[in-house]
Amino acid sequence: MTTITGIPAHALLVHAIVVLAPLVALLEILCAVWPAARRRLVWLVLALAAVNLVLTPLTTDAGEWLLNQRSQVSGVLQTHADRGEWMIYFSVALLVVAIALAGLHWLEGRSDKRRTVATVVVAIVALVVGVSSIITVVRIGDSGAHSVWGGGG
Repeated sequence: MTTITGIPAHALLVHAIVVLAPLVALLEILCAVWPAARRRLVWLVLALAAVNLVLTPLTTDAGEWLLNQRSQVSGVLQTHADRGEWMIYFSVALLVVAIALAGLHWLEGRSDKRRTVATVVVAIVALVVGVSSIITVVRIGDSGAHSVWGGGG
């Protein structure tokens, strides 16, 4: 995918990732630490994480196409492209956490047995993946904004 109605697809798709990845991260942290949220939101979080994972390579591929349209690539634009390549790993990690939350929810619904260790492990992983994903989105977006609007990077 290169353009959407004449506009570079990357410019449009990137906005979905900028909103969706941090939203998924925050919802996963919420579901990990608050069982009532997990009961209500876990399936939505899983669906959003899956959509985020599908959109990530589409966005980076569109960005690579856009990068290849330039005759010269600035250092800050190359930094943006390099950072953008890492987003797929964070998107996969967000999906894995969402699957773990869904599995925990499923196990909790099957018995009254407390799964404290599993709950703590999932909460810690959700926190680490969530915070690091948000930081990564900000760093990618910051370098992308600097490449378009200037100001160093």
